[in-house]
Amino acid sequence: MNMQERSLEILTLNDGNEREFLDFVTRYDANGDPEYYQRCIDMNREGDLVLIMGKMNGTVIGFCLLNKVPKYSYFKKFNMPEVQDLRVAPEFRRNGYGRSLVQYCEELARKQEYDEIGISVGLDSSFGAAQRLYVRMGYIPDGGGITYDRKQVTVGEFKPIDGNLCLMMSKVLKK
Repeated sequence: MNMQERSLEILTLNDGNEREFLDFVTRYDANGDPEYYQRCIDMNREGDLVLIMGKMNGTVIGFCLLNKVPKYSYFKKFNMPEVQDLRVAPEFRRNGYGRSLVQYCEELARKQEYDEIGISVGLDSSFGAAQRLYVRMGYIPDGGGITYDRKQVTVGEFKPIDGNLCLMMSKVLKK
């Protein structure tokens, strides 16, 4: 494969490419909830989040969100946007594309003069690659323990191990 074939184009969602995004999530069923993705598109239009897509040779291979109004109270308190829902198609993983999408979010946050950025990661083994990636990129746990649906889990509380059980992490953005 030559470098032209391997170059990743990163762009933000707009009215002209919504269908490509929806086709990607339909094909890979990233969350299984079409209404969720429509809410993301609406929030992108309203400016509350930035939906970022990665494309190779004109085809969407992944996406993530930079949510400027996160639900998690710690991120809200310290005015941190949150990187959410990083997804890369299985056949494109382990090539640095996920890292590139997160770095794009970090650069957007810097340009918007945020001092820190948040990210969350699921705790089961299916999130292992993301757990390692985020640590290598300099994200550290925020010290609040684990959350379920962005609310802290207390000692003795039982929650299902699913995509809502997360470790919340943050990173200082260097200017």
